[in-house]
Amino acid sequence: MTGTTNDSEFRKVLDGLSLVQQRAVGARFIQSVRDLSDDERIDFATKIAQDADASEHEVASAFKSAKSAALDCYTRCGADADWAMQAGYFVARAAGAVVTPEKDLGGSNPAWQTAMHCRMARTCAVIDSDATAEQQETEQQHRILDDFLNA
Repeated sequence: MTGTTNDSEFRKVLDGLSLVQQRAVGARFIQSVRDLSDDERIDFATKIAQDADASEHEVASAFKSAKSAALDCYTRCGADADWAMQAGYFVARAAGAVVTPEKDLGGSNPAWQTAMHCRMARTCAVIDSDATAEQQETEQQHRILDDFLNA
């Protein structure tokens, strides 16, 4: 199999995975951003996601724990846009997504949701580490709008 080259292919492949496989790959996505959060509840959710034999009770417990981690982080973020805290919040959201109980999925793909939260975590970290990143994006958006209006 060749590698995916765009998000459409990426999502299609994720949609073709079983729930157990989606959780396993989602756990790997989280591991790639794990350095952005120091909350141990993330590890618990990741461990359960990787366990193909995890019981419904274990999944529900991991989900509750990850949701609690996200809520705790969200309340610490405050209105000051602490990007490091925001990154941690999205890692916790990813952890919650990967262990969403099957009955609560509602047709969503936990691996895709996890991937998107991980991307948001990484984006927040980039903004936190590169103070000019947000300004550069803002300027680019201004140029795009100007080009659109002048076309």
